[in-house]
Amino acid sequence: MLSSLAAELSQLVADPARVLTAPAVLDRLSHDFYWYSPVLRPQLVSKVADVVVQPIGVDEILAVLRFALQHSIPVTVRGAGTGNYGQCVPLEGGIVLDLSRMDKLEEITSEGVAVCQPGLRLAVLETEARKRGWELRMYPSTLAKASVGGFLGGGSGGIGSVAHGGLRDFDNVHAFEVVTMEDSPRVVLHQGAAVHEILHAWGTNGILTRIWFPLAAAQSWTQFTAAFDTYEQAFRFTQSIAVDNGWTKRLATVFEWPIPSFFAPIKQIVRDGKTLSLIMIESTQAGALHAAAELAGGEVTFTGPFDGPRTQPLLSDYTWNHTTLWAMKADPAYTYLQCGFSPRDCEHQFRLLRERYGDEILFHIEFMKNGDGVVVPGAIPVVRFTTEERLNDMINYCRSIGVFVANPHVNYLEDAGRFRADNIQLRAKEKYDPHGLLNPGKMLSFRKQEVPI
Repeated sequence: MLSSLAAELSQLVADPARVLTAPAVLDRLSHDFYWYSPVLRPQLVSKVADVVVQPIGVDEILAVLRFALQHSIPVTVRGAGTGNYGQCVPLEGGIVLDLSRMDKLEEITSEGVAVCQPGLRLAVLETEARKRGWELRMYPSTLAKASVGGFLGGGSGGIGSVAHGGLRDFDNVHAFEVVTMEDSPRVVLHQGAAVHEILHAWGTNGILTRIWFPLAAAQSWTQFTAAFDTYEQAFRFTQSIAVDNGWTKRLATVFEWPIPSFFAPIKQIVRDGKTLSLIMIESTQAGALHAAAELAGGEVTFTGPFDGPRTQPLLSDYTWNHTTLWAMKADPAYTYLQCGFSPRDCEHQFRLLRERYGDEILFHIEFMKNGDGVVVPGAIPVVRFTTEERLNDMINYCRSIGVFVANPHVNYLEDAGRFRADNIQLRAKEKYDPHGLLNPGKMLSFRKQEVPI
């Protein structure tokens, strides 16, 4: 059956070498960083595709989807595989559609819009954009590996979100073309508000094939760190920079001790027992930031230029969900949550969590602008895992005190925090994939139609 499937798919692409069946390759291309979660790890480790297809164009994607529809074969789209929820893990086998070969940057327009294919690496786009006076509005800490399409399909924000918000905000995604899984698959242009049908839907309701991704005017950035005696000092200082429009920043992060101790390659910028603030600031403001940090009781431990993705040390490699990775390297018992604290009541929420959980939860704050233009303390706290029941207790308690939680320990959209309350993604699934063959099992509220015989 497997050899027959691969043989038939090989007739649909120009080069049969792009139809992959080697077991080790299937295993690698069927998984992402789901293992960040001790809950998802046993659930997803054995899930694997029957075959991987690497298309190089829309015509090949359409041919594969028509074939899959005819034979009721599930199709799971894959970007670079840097997600953490098991977004690209095929729960029901079938075909993994690996878009890594569709990596062309078509152009950067004079208005600063990158027109590209989904497999383009974000680091490549950042490098090329900066040559032309532009830069990414935001990017994940997985900049070096992550693809544009994967970011739009499974991400939400990152470095730059303190100024530009998330992918869903402020027209941060202009448009894209999507291949559907209707009875007659087609290419549909989504632009303006229509992009929200597909953004952060994990490829469950369409496959991105061409993207119009707006950029920002490039700035000269300086990386900056300061150590503070207490978490409260570091948080208040960093928050004051993050919320003040007078400061031009790309990143504002707080790491409670002992999180900084996990950053072995940059141990020279860490101070024992102290909370670390990390800010990427517009270079002409670096001197003023240095003075402000010292006035707030901090010790400036590092300043250095950001020269693009090849910068050494690249301090964004320690922020957002890379922080979790460093914690897990230090102690495999650590995992994480994804939270949003109240900009007004956050310090009270911090106290409540500390009183209830002690050092089971370590605060890691990433400031970002929300859709209303308010800079809020987002968070990816490091959590010591003991049992799933204890983890769920922490999630439920966070929600009970007004802390938003996008649960990274489930493999479906509805509780993963980015499913829209207006059900626009669900309605798109019903419209574009009525038979439920795109990444099945990841949208629990969907009810599929049977394929007619």
